[in-house]
Amino acid sequence: MSEARPASRLPWILGALTVVTLLASIPFLVLGLDTPLPETAFGFRGWGLVLGSALLVAGVLIATRVPANPIGWILVASGFGTAVQEFGQQYAHYGLLDSPGAVTGADFAAWITEWIWIPYMAAVALLIPMLYPTGRLPSARWRVPLFLGLIAAGIGTVCFALAPGDLDGFPGVPNPVELDGMRWIKTLGDTVMFVFVGGVLAAIVSMAVRYRRSEGDERQQLKWLLLAISLLASSFIVGVPYWTLGGTGGSLDVVENVLVAALGAIPVAIGVAILKYRLYDIDVVIKKTVVYAILAAFITVVYVAVVVGIGALVGTGGNVFLSAVAAAAVSVAFQPARRRAQRVADRLVYGERATPYEVLSGFSERLAETYSIDDVLPRLARVLAEGVGAATVTIVLGTDTSRSVVARWPLDPPPTRSEGRSFEVRHQGQPLGAIEIATAPGEDLDPTREKLVADVAAQAGLVLRNAALIEDLRTSRQRLVTAQDQERRRIERNIHDGAQQQLVALAVKLKLADSLVGRDEARAHEMLADLQTDAGQTLEDLRDLARGIYPPLLADKGLGAALESQARKSPVPVSVETDGIGRYPQEIESAVYFSCLEALQNVSKYAEASAATIRLEQSNGSLTFDVTDDGRGFDPTTASRGTGLQGIADRLAALGGAFDVLSAPGDGTTVSGRLPVGTAMVNAP
Repeated sequence: MSEARPASRLPWILGALTVVTLLASIPFLVLGLDTPLPETAFGFRGWGLVLGSALLVAGVLIATRVPANPIGWILVASGFGTAVQEFGQQYAHYGLLDSPGAVTGADFAAWITEWIWIPYMAAVALLIPMLYPTGRLPSARWRVPLFLGLIAAGIGTVCFALAPGDLDGFPGVPNPVELDGMRWIKTLGDTVMFVFVGGVLAAIVSMAVRYRRSEGDERQQLKWLLLAISLLASSFIVGVPYWTLGGTGGSLDVVENVLVAALGAIPVAIGVAILKYRLYDIDVVIKKTVVYAILAAFITVVYVAVVVGIGALVGTGGNVFLSAVAAAAVSVAFQPARRRAQRVADRLVYGERATPYEVLSGFSERLAETYSIDDVLPRLARVLAEGVGAATVTIVLGTDTSRSVVARWPLDPPPTRSEGRSFEVRHQGQPLGAIEIATAPGEDLDPTREKLVADVAAQAGLVLRNAALIEDLRTSRQRLVTAQDQERRRIERNIHDGAQQQLVALAVKLKLADSLVGRDEARAHEMLADLQTDAGQTLEDLRDLARGIYPPLLADKGLGAALESQARKSPVPVSVETDGIGRYPQEIESAVYFSCLEALQNVSKYAEASAATIRLEQSNGSLTFDVTDDGRGFDPTTASRGTGLQGIADRLAALGGAFDVLSAPGDGTTVSGRLPVGTAMVNAP
């Protein structure tokens, strides 16, 4: 922690020095307004105030947020260099031209302006495009043009500082540190400036290469700065020959003003990238700065209005009383003012979108309130779309094999949008669905918005889990109702076609036998014997029908005996293994029994197995069963569940149980289930 503090304070210290230097130049600027600038003066009057302020603001924001990135430090240093040049320019102009002799050291101030522009120009025009926005070169091959450009800037600085003769910006003022007799220094300085311009052109090419390789928000961040740097390079290409030949006025003034505008456009372009495309994630810093500025202005306005305004109206000297009134007014209105200031800052930083905090807190509120699942998911889609500025947000339930859209915002998506991003939603490690984000054409999710969607997806796991359970419950209920209707119709059909017809035939035969009594005793006895046989058959059919509803053997002797009886009837050899199981409630035994029978039917129909095994076991408060065969197996991930397996799942789910199928091609199949039974067993159903 102790090492981080100097790095975070240094930008503010340099910023304070820059501000003081810029403010110190203003009085001399005002005092010298009536004196025209020399024809050789660069740019318009006071241009350094604008450029220095723009470089300072962007530099301090970046250097305090990401001190490891040199971009912020380069901008801060360039802003300070611009401030020094502006102060030297205005001080020398006042001391040499407006009021000669009024101040001391004016010639040294003029001398500083002669060369200080080269270092910060090299930083802005060479280092920034080479390193922006990552702080690193696009590749190692760009070290050579960067090195040559910096060497040329360094040589040019020394040459312009030591060149003998009059200063270019102040004709008639000799260089106070000139080297007599070394006229070639000025020629060397002019020559190396052409090398420096070549380095600037190489920097633009490097930025174009980086732009071509970039995508999404990084491309947008580079686009504006590339335009500003290109304008700056164009100004250099046109202006350097003029300056080398000693040209003044006319079209050169236009070139110089364009160059100043291009320099100012560089921090502006970086500011656009910061505000609009979330460069370096400085939104929090900007938001706090705006809030503090608004609150400071509010307190100042209230204090001045109460103390000065009311004091002037009432004409009293009771400043202590009015100060207390102002303090009370500020304390009462502070919280409402702070909330309004935060909203203003949010809109400035985030635009019309909700802040990330608003998205997360809004989603948490939806979970805390008593909304149904059908209401929470559409609300989540809408809040998320507004939070990340997405064209469409779609919430999908299920995996690739079974996907269903459960919510979408907007309800009528725009016809044209870019390819979306998908964020998986999990709960306890199990994939449940996804949140799909589609942005507008030409836009992409930056890292901040990606993290926001990922955080929301992490919180949405429980919601999608509940939605999946509700959907499964609805589907299961529909299947159970359908199965009950089918079973009822099957029983009605079996009774109508079987036992009912047999009973009708018995009634007819009884009447016929009754008519034969006393007339043909032998025939009557023969018919009564047939009636006994028919009655026995009818009784057996009714018993078979009853076994389909609930087997008597299961009711009498339990799961082990009932399953062993069915195993003996199976066309595939089946062994039954029970491990200390006892008797359980009727619904438990019935669910396990019919689940095992359904699994055995699948073995007989589809498995092509030579043997199968049924295992029953009670452990950890659960009754488990496994039906394993050595058949051909299948791939559960691609094969859909048939009505039989789905029926097993529904039976077990209705009692709070679980169901699973393990299989692989050529490796057999195991159908397993589990039902909670606690520790108590019953002696009878």
